[in-house]
Amino acid sequence: MLAAGLLGGVTAAGAGTLLASQAASPAVSSAPSTAQVIVNSTDNVASVSAAAKKASPSVVTISAASGTAGGTGSGIILDGQGHILTNTHVVTLDGQSANATIEVRTNDGKVYPGTIVGTDPLSDLAVIKVDAPDLVPAALGDSSKVNVGDTAVAIGAPLGLQGTVTDGIVSALSRTISIASSAVPDTSGQAGSGSNGSNGRRYRYAPPNGSGNGAAAASSDISINVLQTDTAINPGNSGGPLLNAAGEVLGVNVAIASAGATTAGAQSGNIGVGFSIPINDAKRISQEIIANGSATHGQLGANVAPKAAGTGSQFTVGAEVSGVTAGSAAEKAGLRSGDVITAIDGRAVQDAEELTAAVREHPAGATVKVTLLRGGKDQQIDVTLGAAPKA
Repeated sequence: MLAAGLLGGVTAAGAGTLLASQAASPAVSSAPSTAQVIVNSTDNVASVSAAAKKASPSVVTISAASGTAGGTGSGIILDGQGHILTNTHVVTLDGQSANATIEVRTNDGKVYPGTIVGTDPLSDLAVIKVDAPDLVPAALGDSSKVNVGDTAVAIGAPLGLQGTVTDGIVSALSRTISIASSAVPDTSGQAGSGSNGSNGRRYRYAPPNGSGNGAAAASSDISINVLQTDTAINPGNSGGPLLNAAGEVLGVNVAIASAGATTAGAQSGNIGVGFSIPINDAKRISQEIIANGSATHGQLGANVAPKAAGTGSQFTVGAEVSGVTAGSAAEKAGLRSGDVITAIDGRAVQDAEELTAAVREHPAGATVKVTLLRGGKDQQIDVTLGAAPKA
């Protein structure tokens, strides 16, 4: 079994905290930063070197602290006003604190106090803000144009090592992972806010020391669509960018996979299977957070379960509706028990988790085209989505 590991670098204070936590204060200067990408030979610059050189001024290291807990992650500068995109689990210490003290170290080595603009636990994205001069916004790419095999470059602070650059390729597109979260309500069974049953791909955040299943009070799962990469990413890379060869952001690094269980106290690390939230999805979420302090997600309002390909088969071929909530988007569109949903807006749906992730990618009120199998025949219907409960 594969288990996804938290990348935010959460540790107990005094037991390996990677970036010292301090009270909020004005920016302070530090020794020259090792985070800056240095090019010693301008006559022999590889594409990865060029991409990293372009993007590194837009990548920051984030420290979060609350009580005796603290840890580090990474972030992406969105604009000159100081908005920075990262993960919810980075700024909440994997759900341990809603009001953590935030500090940001920029690429030039300066440290600024940060404030949380808003979090979106259903996508594990968050926006923080700093008051700092001369910020360099990242160039955001188009994740809908990514191909399997494209160059993928990660920049972040794995294990607290700020400005670390690694590279690989995009290994898969539209991979759905499910992660345990303590920050979302338990709405299991409702497509678009949870689902009933999975296809065996259960990914869970875990503390960076590899013990336990992450937030102890996890009440539900979130299902998200991600890019998969073999680029080396480790705890502390969370919230940092996955880049293309042009130095444009393709995604926000969110999780890694570990082979088998880890022993208590053992650090879970890269095995060549990492996950990144596509930047096109992150754009919408971050824009809504900046404008409103929170983001919306669509909800179908149907109980669903994986539909097996045949009796005893380990493969599934869709999400079967077992019940429809009164007054929901599903009921209004005419969905009924026994329908097997196989696609949302042309994106294939093979199980309940993929359906949930596909629905949540859309904002509340969006109209989507649902492909389903009913009575042995394929049909398409338009569904105007409801709103998933705010976490």
